[in-house]
Amino acid sequence: METSDSPYVKRVIKSFKHDGSLHRVWLENWQVPQDKLHPRHIGRQVCVLLNDRTTIVEASGNEWISRVPAVSFFMPELWYNVVALIEEKGIRYYCNLASPPYRYGDVLTYIDYDLDVVVLPDGTVQELDRDEFLRHKEEYRYGENIEARVEGALLELLDAIARREFPFGDDEIYHYYEQWKRQAEAEGENGRL
Repeated sequence: METSDSPYVKRVIKSFKHDGSLHRVWLENWQVPQDKLHPRHIGRQVCVLLNDRTTIVEASGNEWISRVPAVSFFMPELWYNVVALIEEKGIRYYCNLASPPYRYGDVLTYIDYDLDVVVLPDGTVQELDRDEFLRHKEEYRYGENIEARVEGALLELLDAIARREFPFGDDEIYHYYEQWKRQAEAEGENGRL
Protein backbone atom coordinates (compact mmCIF):
# COMPACT_ATOMS: atom_id res chain seq x y z
CA MET A 1 0.00 0.00 0.00
CA GLU A 2 1.25 3.44 -0.85
CA THR A 3 1.92 5.85 1.97
CA SER A 4 1.19 9.54 1.79
CA ASP A 5 2.08 12.65 3.69
CA SER A 6 -1.46 13.69 4.60
CA PRO A 7 -1.49 14.78 8.22
CA TYR A 8 -3.61 13.32 10.96
CA VAL A 9 -5.83 16.09 12.33
CA LYS A 10 -6.34 16.54 16.06
CA ARG A 11 -9.97 16.38 17.20
CA VAL A 12 -11.86 16.60 20.48
CA ILE A 13 -14.80 14.24 21.01
CA LYS A 14 -17.70 15.43 23.18
CA SER A 15 -20.71 13.35 24.11
CA PHE A 16 -23.87 14.92 25.45
CA LYS A 17 -27.09 13.68 26.97
CA HIS A 18 -30.46 14.26 25.28
CA ASP A 19 -31.11 17.38 27.38
CA GLY A 20 -27.89 18.99 26.11
CA SER A 21 -25.85 18.41 29.26
CA LEU A 22 -22.26 17.34 28.83
CA HIS A 23 -21.60 13.64 29.35
CA ARG A 24 -17.91 13.06 28.58
CA VAL A 25 -14.98 14.59 26.64
CA TRP A 26 -11.98 12.86 25.04
CA LEU A 27 -9.37 15.58 24.66
CA GLU A 28 -6.83 14.22 22.17
CA ASN A 29 -7.87 12.15 19.16
CA TRP A 30 -6.34 11.96 15.71
CA GLN A 31 -8.46 11.69 12.57
CA VAL A 32 -7.23 9.30 9.88
CA PRO A 33 -6.87 11.22 6.59
CA GLN A 34 -9.12 10.03 3.76
CA ASP A 35 -6.12 8.84 1.74
CA LYS A 36 -5.04 6.62 4.65
CA LEU A 37 -8.32 4.79 5.11
CA HIS A 38 -8.03 1.02 4.93
CA PRO A 39 -8.75 -0.19 1.36
CA ARG A 40 -11.95 -1.89 2.61
CA HIS A 41 -13.18 1.44 4.00
CA ILE A 42 -12.52 3.67 1.00
CA GLY A 43 -15.78 5.07 -0.31
CA ARG A 44 -17.55 4.68 3.03
CA GLN A 45 -18.88 7.63 4.93
CA VAL A 46 -16.80 7.24 8.07
CA CYS A 47 -14.66 9.32 10.38
CA VAL A 48 -11.91 7.18 11.94
CA LEU A 49 -10.21 8.57 15.05
CA LEU A 50 -7.35 7.17 17.11
CA ASN A 51 -6.16 7.88 20.61
CA ASP A 52 -3.72 6.40 23.08
CA ARG A 53 -3.62 7.45 26.72
CA THR A 54 -5.85 10.45 26.14
CA THR A 55 -7.33 12.54 28.92
CA ILE A 56 -11.04 11.92 29.46
CA VAL A 57 -13.13 14.47 31.34
CA GLU A 58 -16.41 13.37 32.92
CA ALA A 59 -19.44 15.65 33.35
CA SER A 60 -18.54 15.87 37.05
CA GLY A 61 -15.17 17.38 36.14
CA ASN A 62 -13.25 14.26 37.15
CA GLU A 63 -10.42 13.44 34.78
CA TRP A 64 -8.69 10.19 33.98
CA ILE A 65 -6.35 8.82 31.33
CA SER A 66 -7.43 6.02 29.00
CA ARG A 67 -5.33 2.89 29.50
CA VAL A 68 -5.36 1.33 26.04
CA PRO A 69 -5.21 2.56 22.46
CA ALA A 70 -8.55 3.05 20.73
CA VAL A 71 -9.73 3.28 17.14
CA SER A 72 -13.17 4.92 16.91
CA PHE A 73 -15.61 4.84 14.01
CA PHE A 74 -18.26 7.53 13.53
CA MET A 75 -20.66 7.02 10.62
CA PRO A 76 -22.82 10.04 9.77
CA GLU A 77 -25.84 7.97 8.74
CA LEU A 78 -25.87 5.56 11.70
CA TRP A 79 -27.30 5.87 15.21
CA TYR A 80 -24.31 4.22 16.84
CA ASN A 81 -20.55 4.57 17.00
CA VAL A 82 -17.92 1.93 17.63
CA VAL A 83 -14.76 2.18 19.72
CA ALA A 84 -12.26 -0.64 19.19
CA LEU A 85 -10.08 -0.96 22.29
CA ILE A 86 -6.72 -2.63 21.66
CA GLU A 87 -6.11 -4.78 24.73
CA GLU A 88 -3.60 -7.53 25.56
CA LYS A 89 -6.20 -10.27 25.00
CA GLY A 90 -7.33 -8.80 21.67
CA ILE A 91 -9.79 -6.21 20.40
CA ARG A 92 -12.78 -5.30 22.59
CA TYR A 93 -15.45 -3.36 20.71
CA TYR A 94 -17.45 -0.88 22.77
CA CYS A 95 -20.49 0.28 20.82
CA ASN A 96 -22.51 3.32 21.86
CA LEU A 97 -26.11 3.76 20.74
CA ALA A 98 -25.98 7.44 19.89
CA SER A 99 -27.10 10.10 17.49
CA PRO A 100 -25.15 10.45 14.26
CA PRO A 101 -22.05 12.60 14.86
CA TYR A 102 -21.88 16.31 14.20
CA ARG A 103 -18.61 18.14 13.65
CA TYR A 104 -17.95 21.82 14.16
CA GLY A 105 -14.36 22.92 13.75
CA ASP A 106 -12.10 20.41 15.46
CA VAL A 107 -14.84 19.07 17.75
CA LEU A 108 -16.93 15.99 17.00
CA THR A 109 -20.12 15.68 19.05
CA TYR A 110 -22.94 13.20 19.51
CA ILE A 111 -25.81 12.47 21.91
CA ASP A 112 -25.30 9.34 24.00
CA TYR A 113 -28.49 7.30 24.31
CA ASP A 114 -27.24 5.09 27.15
CA LEU A 115 -27.53 1.65 25.56
CA ASP A 116 -24.19 0.01 24.85
CA VAL A 117 -23.07 -3.24 23.29
CA VAL A 118 -19.70 -4.80 24.06
CA VAL A 119 -18.04 -7.43 21.91
CA LEU A 120 -15.30 -9.25 23.81
CA PRO A 121 -12.19 -10.64 22.09
CA ASP A 122 -13.68 -14.16 22.28
CA GLY A 123 -16.77 -12.97 20.36
CA THR A 124 -19.12 -12.79 23.36
CA VAL A 125 -21.71 -10.02 22.89
CA GLN A 126 -23.21 -8.18 25.87
CA GLU A 127 -25.90 -5.49 25.95
CA LEU A 128 -25.33 -2.96 28.72
CA ASP A 129 -27.28 -0.19 30.45
CA ARG A 130 -30.84 -0.99 29.32
CA ASP A 131 -31.98 0.19 32.78
CA GLU A 132 -30.26 3.54 32.24
CA PHE A 133 -31.88 3.87 28.81
CA LEU A 134 -35.34 3.20 30.25
CA ARG A 135 -34.79 5.65 33.10
CA HIS A 136 -33.46 8.40 30.84
CA LYS A 137 -36.19 7.76 28.26
CA GLU A 138 -38.65 9.02 30.88
CA GLU A 139 -36.40 11.64 32.50
CA TYR A 140 -35.27 13.25 29.22
CA ARG A 141 -38.51 12.49 27.34
CA TYR A 142 -36.90 10.82 24.36
CA GLY A 143 -40.20 10.36 22.57
CA GLU A 144 -41.29 7.62 20.20
CA ASN A 145 -39.10 8.76 17.29
CA ILE A 146 -35.87 8.66 19.31
CA GLU A 147 -36.80 5.38 20.96
CA ALA A 148 -37.56 3.81 17.56
CA ARG A 149 -34.28 5.08 16.09
CA VAL A 150 -32.24 3.74 19.02
CA GLU A 151 -33.98 0.35 19.06
CA GLY A 152 -33.68 0.08 15.27
CA ALA A 153 -29.99 0.98 15.45
CA LEU A 154 -29.50 -1.67 18.13
CA LEU A 155 -30.87 -4.33 15.75
CA GLU A 156 -28.67 -3.06 12.89
CA LEU A 157 -25.64 -3.07 15.18
CA LEU A 158 -26.28 -6.61 16.44
CA ASP A 159 -26.66 -7.78 12.84
CA ALA A 160 -23.36 -6.13 11.82
CA ILE A 161 -21.66 -7.78 14.80
CA ALA A 162 -23.10 -11.22 13.98
CA ARG A 163 -21.92 -10.91 10.37
CA ARG A 164 -18.53 -9.38 11.36
CA GLU A 165 -19.30 -6.51 9.00
CA PHE A 166 -17.73 -3.06 9.04
CA PRO A 167 -16.26 -1.89 11.33
CA PHE A 168 -15.78 -5.20 13.15
CA GLY A 169 -12.51 -6.31 11.60
CA ASP A 170 -9.56 -6.84 13.91
CA ASP A 171 -7.06 -6.66 11.03
CA GLU A 172 -8.31 -3.21 10.07
CA ILE A 173 -8.05 -2.01 13.67
CA TYR A 174 -4.43 -3.11 13.95
CA HIS A 175 -3.76 -1.60 10.50
CA TYR A 176 -4.98 1.84 11.59
CA TYR A 177 -3.11 1.79 14.87
CA GLU A 178 0.20 0.55 13.41
CA GLN A 179 0.00 3.00 10.49
CA TRP A 180 -0.58 5.88 12.94
CA LYS A 181 2.31 4.81 15.19
CA ARG A 182 4.68 4.44 12.21
CA GLN A 183 3.91 7.96 11.01
CA ALA A 184 4.28 9.37 14.52
CA GLU A 185 7.65 7.65 14.96
CA ALA A 186 8.79 8.84 11.52
CA GLU A 187 7.96 12.39 12.58
CA GLY A 188 9.92 11.93 15.80
CA GLU A 189 6.95 12.51 18.06
CA ASN A 190 7.42 9.43 20.29
CA GLY A 191 4.12 7.93 19.26
CA ARG A 192 2.16 11.19 19.38
CA LEU A 193 1.19 13.19 16.32
